[in-house]
Amino acid sequence: MLEKLFRLKELDTSVRREVIAGCTTFMTLSYIIFVNPGLLSLAGMDSDSVMVATCVSSALAMFLMGFLTNYPIALAPGMGINAYFVFNLCLGLGIPWQEALGIVFISGALFVLLSLVGVRETLMNSLPSSLQNAMAGGIGLFIAFIGLQMSGIVVSDSATFVALGNLGSTPVLLALAGIMITLLLMARKVPGAILIGILVAAVLNLAFGLVKFEGIVSAPPSIAPTFFALRFPDFSQMALIPVIFVFFSVDMFDSVGTFTATSQQAGLLQYGRLPKARNALLADAVGSTGGALLGTSTVTSYIESASGIATGGRTGLTTIVTGLLMLVALFFSPLIKIVGGGYAVSPGVTLYPVIAPALIVVGCLMLKPIVNIKWDDITEAIPAFLCLVMMPFSFSITDGIALGFISTAILKIATNRRKEVHEFIYYFAVFFIARYIGFA
Repeated sequence: MLEKLFRLKELDTSVRREVIAGCTTFMTLSYIIFVNPGLLSLAGMDSDSVMVATCVSSALAMFLMGFLTNYPIALAPGMGINAYFVFNLCLGLGIPWQEALGIVFISGALFVLLSLVGVRETLMNSLPSSLQNAMAGGIGLFIAFIGLQMSGIVVSDSATFVALGNLGSTPVLLALAGIMITLLLMARKVPGAILIGILVAAVLNLAFGLVKFEGIVSAPPSIAPTFFALRFPDFSQMALIPVIFVFFSVDMFDSVGTFTATSQQAGLLQYGRLPKARNALLADAVGSTGGALLGTSTVTSYIESASGIATGGRTGLTTIVTGLLMLVALFFSPLIKIVGGGYAVSPGVTLYPVIAPALIVVGCLMLKPIVNIKWDDITEAIPAFLCLVMMPFSFSITDGIALGFISTAILKIATNRRKEVHEFIYYFAVFFIARYIGFA
C-alpha cells in the first residue's frame, strides 16, 4: 500500500529511510510546539490551547502535503510571523487576538485563491535559475545562523552586532559536541546521522542538567479556549491594510523560498520547475486557514524539512510520519520538552543546544546549489549574491528574496535584457519597492 501511495522504489527510497527522515524533521521542528504557545500567550491566548492548535494544524497541513504532492515538506506555524502577530498586531496596534486570527484566516483564504488560479505556482516557476540556487544557499546560511545563535556559539554584541560566544560554557560545549558527533556520523555515512546526533545531544543535555526530565506521558490539554474563536475586524481601518500586506508577503515568499530550497536539495525540480507546485502551495494555504480556525498564527512550509531530506527523505511518507508525530506529541509533551525545550542562561536569553547542531549541519548541506549560480553574468550574480547574504544579515527570507527580485529587474532593464526573465519578476519588484516605501 505504501509503495502504491508514495512510489518508494521509483524514487529510490524505502519505508525505513522515510520513517527516519520523518523523525528527523520532527525533531528539528519540535521546538515550535513550545515556542509558539509561549509567544502567543503574550497576546492573551491560552498557552495549552495554542499548543494543541499548533500540533493539530501542523499535522493536517502535512497530511495534505503528503497526499496531494508526495513531497517531503513539513508545515507548522511560522517563526517570525508569529512574533509579528503578537508584537505588532496585538501588543503594538492593540488588536484583540481573536481579530488577529481573523486577519490570518483572510490572508490564508487569499492564498488559497491565488494557489487555485496558479498565481503562486507561476511565480515559483518563473524564478531565474541563479536566483533559485541563491535562495537555497541563502536559506541554508539563514538557518545555520539561527542554529549558531540557538547554541550560543554566536551572540549579540553592541559594538560589532555579533561576536563569538563563550566557548567554555556548558551549553556551548554540548552544542559543539552535538555538531561533531553528527559530522563524524555523516562522514562515515551512517544512516540517520542527523537524527542520531539529536538523540545523543538530548542524552548529554539530560546528563548535564540543561534539560529536566519531567515525565513521559500526559493527557492533551483542551483546545476550547481558541477553537473557532476568531473574529473579523473592521477593515475600514486603514491601519489594517498594510497588516494584511505583511501577512501576504511574508507567507507568500517564505513558502516560495522554502519550496525552492528544499526541492533543490531533494532533487524534485524538473527543468528548474517543481511539478506539483500548485498542490504544494495549496496545502500551505489551507494550513493557514485551518490554523486560524483552530487558534494559531500562520501555518507555512518549514525549512527544517531540509534535515529530513538530508537523511534521505524523498516522498510524502516523510511528511506523513512527521504529521503523525505531531499528533503523538500531544500525549508526550513532557518528553518533547527534552528535545524542543531551551536552557535559560540569563534573563531573555534561552539556548537550544539539542536542536541547534542539526540546524547548523543542515545549513552547511544547503549551500551546495550556489555552485550553479552564473557568477560570470553580473545580471545574475549580483541579485543572487544579495539574496544569498541578505537572508541571514536581515534575518528575513522575504527581504533576501525581495532584494533579489528588485536587483534582477533593475539590471535586466538597464542592460536591455528585459525579456530574459518572466514578467512576474517585474511585477513583484514593484510590489516589494512599494512595500519598503510603505514601511518607510
